[in-house]
Amino acid sequence: MKILMVLTSHDRMGDTGHATGFWLEEFAAPYYVFKDAGAEITLASPKGGQPPVDPNSRAEEALTEETRRFEADDAAKAQLASTRKLAEVELGDFDALFFPGGHGPLWDLTEDGDVTRLIEGFLAAERPVGAVCHAPTVLLAARTPEGEPLVKGRRVTGFANSEEEAVGLAGVVPHLLEDALKARGARYERSSDDFAPFQVRDGLLVTGQNPASSASTARLLLEVLTERH
Repeated sequence: MKILMVLTSHDRMGDTGHATGFWLEEFAAPYYVFKDAGAEITLASPKGGQPPVDPNSRAEEALTEETRRFEADDAAKAQLASTRKLAEVELGDFDALFFPGGHGPLWDLTEDGDVTRLIEGFLAAERPVGAVCHAPTVLLAARTPEGEPLVKGRRVTGFANSEEEAVGLAGVVPHLLEDALKARGARYERSSDDFAPFQVRDGLLVTGQNPASSASTARLLLEVLTERH
């Protein structure tokens, strides 16, 4: 199994002066789900090199078993520091595509042409695509072969409006993900409680709601992948 993980290169939270990037748990948990299953993992980002880590995801209350494992894993840290440039990545090299979240993707991955090319290409080739938390923003620009929004009529989840309000960023982000997905006709679903694990599958598309859903979303993607092999 060869899995491509695509991370944000965006490091600023709008014009607030605060740093952002990808959320460490949302990278580390799926990374080790895939690695422990024997997958070969390739990391990419729009700019290549070291993608920015949201500093808040390194705060004590945000740390998990997987983030601590990553911080002690020199090989994984070296791999993260040298992500490939997204424009140079070809989908034919991979069996599945996964996007970790964090607020960064809202700015740089939503309308990135290479992201859209990969998502549409993977699904056309019947290869699964997964995204967690804010990363389902990558689906907004994607289209079906008929030109319809990719998410129209499909079950998806992602960071909820109430969760964005709870972290105090509803007025900062360029769009509220829940609203944006619904506006494109998605059948948006979520957990009954904020920040509880929740993931959903619609065919080859797998999405998770929040950081707590990172590992379970990755495991669901693996299920889809193993069905296809």
